[in-house]
Amino acid sequence: MFMGEYQHSVDTKGRLIIPAKFRERLTDTFVITRGLDNCLFGYPMDEWRKLEEKLKGLSMTKKDTRAFVRFFFSGATEVEIDKQGRINLPGTLLSHASITKECVIIGVATRIEIWAKEAWEDYFKESEESFNEIAENMIGFDF
Repeated sequence: MFMGEYQHSVDTKGRLIIPAKFRERLTDTFVITRGLDNCLFGYPMDEWRKLEEKLKGLSMTKKDTRAFVRFFFSGATEVEIDKQGRINLPGTLLSHASITKECVIIGVATRIEIWAKEAWEDYFKESEESFNEIAENMIGFDF
């Protein structure tokens, strides 16, 4: 399970250090793709395969489904963690997430998310203000 928040930066070659706590679960190769809310999603290969199966099972006759599947898979790329714990992020993914240098890597149960630092801070502030309301609206969830 992934959890926690880590501040990192992308170098001029598009390399990003993956937090050591995440590397073991991600193993040497994992998948990064466009995520929702203008961030990037990173999946260990076993979780990626589960997600692939779910998406392949959706009806392709629905326009929104086709659009989502195209968006999600066209941005996906396998990345390898090098000996220094870094991955190379393609320019298209950096652009999608508006990452130029400073970023935040967070653990979200079965995946990691990579955010531009400013975007994460804005999102967090907005969500923090409505956290109690969001929790109340989550039917069937109890702390």
